[in-house]
Amino acid sequence: MFLSALELRNIIESSFLPKRCQCTLTPDLSMSIKVYADGQTDQVDLLVTGIDASTLNGCREINDLIAGLRTEIQHRAELQTLHPDRQAL
Repeated sequence: MFLSALELRNIIESSFLPKRCQCTLTPDLSMSIKVYADGQTDQVDLLVTGIDASTLNGCREINDLIAGLRTEIQHRAELQTLHPDRQAL
């Protein structure tokens, strides 16, 4: 990994602004990312665990991770719009 844990967390968390994002990184480089629906509530839009941060060796890998997470959030929001009575998976 070419960035410190603090730098990596800052990049990922700030990429979801204005939403609140919490990124945790364990000593074995296992990462969890939690994106909240807004800044005022604790409603979670997305929770991803078990990300291998050792594979984030450059800007491209970090960007691909963030893009994938944003796509997943958008997909879940679209499903919720189509089926408001169903719980997001």
